[in-house]
Amino acid sequence: MARFIAEFSILPVGTGDTSLSKYVAQALRALKEEGISYTLTPMCTIIESDSIEEIFKAVRIAHEAVIKMGVKRVIIRINIDDRLDKVTRRAQDKILAVKEKMKEE
Repeated sequence: MARFIAEFSILPVGTGDTSLSKYVAQALRALKEEGISYTLTPMCTIIESDSIEEIFKAVRIAHEAVIKMGVKRVIIRINIDDRLDKVTRRAQDKILAVKEKMKEE
């Protein structure tokens, strides 16, 4: 369970190609090698942690993996949800809460 739920994306700029999947794959490979769990979505990667430092560590590892591919410019987008009143939750809990409320309509 996690106090922090974060989503991030890393956008290499100036690669000369519209496809980014090889960069995403390399970033995720680096996370996996470090034992960091993640959830891949079509638009971002989601990380859950009890520590904001671990969130930043994961982003740094992914960033460095893309830089090692020869990229000269990278844009990183990070959103972090730090919920102090529910420290034992998962990203899936947020989805379930919305689905429950949709049943009420």
